[in-house]
Amino acid sequence: MEQPTLLFEICGWVATLGLIFGYLPQAIQTIRTRNTDGISLPGFISMAIGCFAFIVQGIISGNYYLMITNSITCICSVIIFGIKMHNDYFKK
Repeated sequence: MEQPTLLFEICGWVATLGLIFGYLPQAIQTIRTRNTDGISLPGFISMAIGCFAFIVQGIISGNYYLMITNSITCICSVIIFGIKMHNDYFKK
């Protein structure tokens, strides 16, 4: 396999930081406020499945950017999913 170029490395880190800092504020706000009214459960489940699939792909390919980014977003997804389920189904 060919060695990654500097541009490849930079793009990987920019993508990682962009996704994490784009996703993390929503997760933090949801955890603080417990407000999940505007979150679509089917859409959120689809995103979580996609994150998990990218984690597996990152493990198989040895792509640390995929593993790091999607591990963090998957953890946030699980937390928000738990809050959403509690609000929608158990808080009645």
